[in-house]
Amino acid sequence: MSYYRVFYLIYKRMAKRMCLDCQDFIKKGERILDLGCGSGIVAKNFQDFFQAEVIGADIKDQRVFDVPFKIINGRDLPFPEKSFDTVLISYVLHHVKDPKKLLTEAKRVCRNKIIIFEDLPKDFLSEIICNIHGVSFDGIFKNPSKTSFKKEECWEKIFNELGLNIIFKKRIKNFPPKKGLFVLGV
Repeated sequence: MSYYRVFYLIYKRMAKRMCLDCQDFIKKGERILDLGCGSGIVAKNFQDFFQAEVIGADIKDQRVFDVPFKIINGRDLPFPEKSFDTVLISYVLHHVKDPKKLLTEAKRVCRNKIIIFEDLPKDFLSEIICNIHGVSFDGIFKNPSKTSFKKEECWEKIFNELGLNIIFKKRIKNFPPKKGLFVLGV
């Protein structure tokens, strides 16, 4: 039994909350790239909630839902420019070796907005929890790059450097670490 099947209900509940958080930014029927889709649980929920065309992409296929899917190398996206209305990146950037490169590619394939959910360590306790998460994720999933969490200010600096405008941001309340939602204009 896969990790995602064991924790399916937790991921499903989280995905429903994510849809509600995004309802002011995604229109019915949009074409969405779920970049780093993992299990496909979030992709499936976004597909149903927004009646959207959702394509999942990840470095390996771990889907528990049969959503359209493309294997990627984690750096370059095999899609034409402006081929998606929205690019969704949920809790992925901390697992990526070069998040700036991946964000640049997300910007290239996106017409309107990039929506990012990310863990945001703020204090000592949340940094410890993030580090535990990183070590366990890297071990369970054999992550090819070391998980690395960044603070909110660091992400904002990166977005600015890449010409991504923050349209909306929200801190999502969770026991450490806090989670953040960023909606970026391309």
